[in-house]
Amino acid sequence: MTHTINKSGLPVSSLERAAGNQQPVVSSTASTNIKRLSIIIPAFNEEKTITRILERINAVKLIRDIEKEVIIVNDCSTDNTEAVIKAYIANTKNGTRNYFTYIRHEINQGKGAAIHTGIANATGEYLLVQDADLEYDPGEYNTLLKPVLLVAADVVYGSRFMGGHPHRILFFWHSIGNRFLTHISNMFSNLNLTDMNTCYKLFRSDILKRIPLVEKRFGFDPEVTVKVAKIPHIKIYEVGISYYGRTFAEGKKIGWRDGFRSIYCTLRYSLFNTTASKKINTQHA
Repeated sequence: MTHTINKSGLPVSSLERAAGNQQPVVSSTASTNIKRLSIIIPAFNEEKTITRILERINAVKLIRDIEKEVIIVNDCSTDNTEAVIKAYIANTKNGTRNYFTYIRHEINQGKGAAIHTGIANATGEYLLVQDADLEYDPGEYNTLLKPVLLVAADVVYGSRFMGGHPHRILFFWHSIGNRFLTHISNMFSNLNLTDMNTCYKLFRSDILKRIPLVEKRFGFDPEVTVKVAKIPHIKIYEVGISYYGRTFAEGKKIGWRDGFRSIYCTLRYSLFNTTASKKINTQHA
């Protein structure tokens, strides 16, 4: 079977080209069977956008008929987020058993803590994080899944800074800051990522569940990146994605303090947590 390279830099089989590049055809030596993808949504005061993001997720048809599991973790929102979520779930029909899981934190703990809760409750072979706002497009889940189905990737990062995808023009210093933090992370993890802080990170669930995660706020990104990079023989890929950013007036929450925390986390988990990830076996069961 011959292969070419598509515009995302992934190998494409001749059968896949004939199928219009919609259903990857994978070889027995480099394939991964996935029955379910767990989608973790940490939500805090997102009453204005949560319904629209759930509608977009519901509309996505995953390649190779992978089913979706949507885990919504409400991190003690003080607005009408909970009522909006419950109304949507009650009025939405789908064909997947246990499609929605709704969890509420009784105390606000931070985005990272909400992700930890989602990871603990995920039942899919792979999982990813989806912000409750509209900055990232669920229609690109299949782009993230392709390296898994084609070459059995363990981890896939969706980069806002590579590929010919739509990217809202916003803050110059934020873009510089993102690249700087990624550069610092790469120096200590020995990776060559272009976007460490991206929301779209796809993980093999059995690997991620065995990593001891500590950070409860936005430190999740540098922590998980450093710890994943230390796992022997881990296969990490990166694909280009779109980015529909929002301003602080529109609800963006991350700030400059989180940038300093990111540097601290990179240094802390690179220099002082050196053994836990090395014990994790990446071989599929």
